[in-house]
Amino acid sequence: MSNNTSFLKSGHLPTLLSSFLYFDVSFMIWVIVGSLSTFMVQDFGLTDAQKGLMVGIPILGGSLLRIPMGLLADRFGGKRIGAIGMILTMIPLLWGWLYGNSLNEVHAFGFLLGIAGASFAVALPLASRWYPPEHQGLAMGIAGAGNSGTVLATLFAPRIAEAFGWHAVFAIALIPLVIAFIVFIIFAKDCPNAVKPMTIAQYLSIVKIKETWILSFFYSLSFGGFVGLTSYLSIYFVDQFAVSKVTAGDYVTMAVLAGSFIRPIGGYMADKLGGMGLLLKLYGLSAVILAAIGFIQVSAGVSLVMFILLMLVFGIANGALFQVIPTRFPKKVGIFTGFVGAAGGLGGFFLPNILGTFKEMTGSFSFGFWWIGLTYIVSLILVMWLMKDWKKQGYLKKVS
Repeated sequence: MSNNTSFLKSGHLPTLLSSFLYFDVSFMIWVIVGSLSTFMVQDFGLTDAQKGLMVGIPILGGSLLRIPMGLLADRFGGKRIGAIGMILTMIPLLWGWLYGNSLNEVHAFGFLLGIAGASFAVALPLASRWYPPEHQGLAMGIAGAGNSGTVLATLFAPRIAEAFGWHAVFAIALIPLVIAFIVFIIFAKDCPNAVKPMTIAQYLSIVKIKETWILSFFYSLSFGGFVGLTSYLSIYFVDQFAVSKVTAGDYVTMAVLAGSFIRPIGGYMADKLGGMGLLLKLYGLSAVILAAIGFIQVSAGVSLVMFILLMLVFGIANGALFQVIPTRFPKKVGIFTGFVGAAGGLGGFFLPNILGTFKEMTGSFSFGFWWIGLTYIVSLILVMWLMKDWKKQGYLKKVS
């Protein structure tokens, strides 16, 4: 039996595709403030630091809500919690459409958009539990490719905002959300062999596991880099190169496309080559590219090429990391996904704030990119140390 045939027969394809659609539309909604940031900045007249905070708050909301969403999905089922999450996501969309006339309101409904970002902790375990270890990377990669929803946001949101105003974007976003909700209700199904829900004490016990914090740090860099740049790059291209708002959105779309659709390939590569060894190479490459971005800001085109390369690396790393987690901790996928996913959101919150703050302090984006690049050098050291530790314990063969 071929590997592809084995994959199709081993799980539940309707749930996998429904999880992808749920995550895709939710992710689109999660980054809508970043996609509209250049229009909002024009209305509210923000400083560089305020710009970074505004686009970072929805990411922070998603980060903080991922752990409780993961807990609830494990206890009450991913289908039920996913459906509730989509209903609740309609609230900030209605708020952004009908009100949202001050920066404080943008912060408030932006934080609530984090409900959509927390879909990660529901959609991935819901799909993952249907698949055996040898197909975890591909299954998690396909479900996780829902981060391609950012493409819809960066491509269409600026155009709709230019034609009808940025408030209208929130109204139109309700349409795909309702469609995803209906598909999810009809086709998604909880795996009957799901792990029995653990007690709160058992959930909290993972904070005592060192890998929880290390893998969270890794994801805060790769996924945090992806979602943070997705939300901030429009501001970067407009401020640094004075391109139009729609052009900036198109540039971000190109970069996001690269990072989104390569994620399943990252999972597949990790299945074949080993997740940890792959992460070692990817984080080293990230540090090099970030250093180059800081030094070379001669034109929008050159910067775009470097950001596309960086997003490709981030996308592969995201897929690889979520091959490592279910392979190394198969009985704790849900809570690990929620915890590590939350850290990814925190990374995405800090990144635009770091870039905005350094820009305000120094008048240049370079120092922010160099600062972020240094964190990848730290990650290299941690990957090597963890691989050595797992080798001693006999785990490295499964995930290396």
